[in-house]
Amino acid sequence: MLSLVLQRSRAVNADIMQIERSSAFHMRLLLNRIVALLFSLFIPVACLCQSPEPVETIRVDSDLVDLKVSVVRLNPDEPSMELQQKDFKVLEDGTPQDIAFFAAADTPFDLVLLLDLSGSTSDKLKLIRKSAKRFVDATRPIDRVSVVTFTDVVQVVCPLTQDRRLLRNEIDHIEEPQGGTKFWDSLRYVLAILRASGNSLRRSAVVVMTDGVDNALPDVFGEGSSTSFEELLQIVQTSEAIVFPIYLDTEERDHRRHSTPRSAYALAQEELGQLASVSGSRLYRADKLKDLDKVYEQVIGDLGRIYSIGYRPSNASRDGKWRSVTVQIHDRQDVIARTKQGYYSKNLPY
Repeated sequence: MLSLVLQRSRAVNADIMQIERSSAFHMRLLLNRIVALLFSLFIPVACLCQSPEPVETIRVDSDLVDLKVSVVRLNPDEPSMELQQKDFKVLEDGTPQDIAFFAAADTPFDLVLLLDLSGSTSDKLKLIRKSAKRFVDATRPIDRVSVVTFTDVVQVVCPLTQDRRLLRNEIDHIEEPQGGTKFWDSLRYVLAILRASGNSLRRSAVVVMTDGVDNALPDVFGEGSSTSFEELLQIVQTSEAIVFPIYLDTEERDHRRHSTPRSAYALAQEELGQLASVSGSRLYRADKLKDLDKVYEQVIGDLGRIYSIGYRPSNASRDGKWRSVTVQIHDRQDVIARTKQGYYSKNLPY
């Protein structure tokens, strides 16, 4: 009886060893196939990843708040030095945060120059074209630029491109404008274009030249935007694109020609300031069209001072509440930092 048990035990052990050898073989076979598959996939993926564009290294972390901080010179005529991580202080709901990631964002931009051709600018096309070309020339070669005009309709003069010759040629073909002003709809449209063409290796921005008077404002004649200003403000607040408004003062001339109430210009300028504030930029001002060249240079200069700052919130709760964010610069009187005013904690801003 004992002998029979021993024989059966040896047989079972032999079977187990055969299974183990078979499993090991199949496991090695499976691993070899996986390695071969990964190798075959790596080559086309590597080719797809080859790009002439510089690669921006950004840490991807589900708990990291990624801020795009623009640093604005208070005196545009004075050069400002490059800032370091130690120069910045981040506050969330008034509480200092530890900076976990910092980079001087010398990354390429997708820039849209949005031009208001309504009202008193309609007979100044030559000057507008000239200034638009100056804007294009002031951008960096790595930036993609688009030019868009609007009255009560939006016209894409040139889509995003790095071809400066094409841009200048298309600017020369900007047509004589007709119609009213739907500024809010136009800015919303451009932000949607930038969102659809988004690239993680690029920042995006809209530089908009306008007096801000949408026909939807109180007591302004004509059909206005279907987008309300409150809706636009929310869109700008949550957009990855930075909006740089340039207020063009057309009040005197437009008031005489179109009987637009002066209260509309005051409200429009205030609203442009709000758009700049929620976007983390500032409101620029051009008293006349000929001032645009200098203002465009200021905008491009400030645009080049964008920093990426990441931090893990000390308040880790995802309760969906609004968290206010402030970025300060230590011991510098010549510059100020601007960024998004905050975020909803259920959706971190990446």
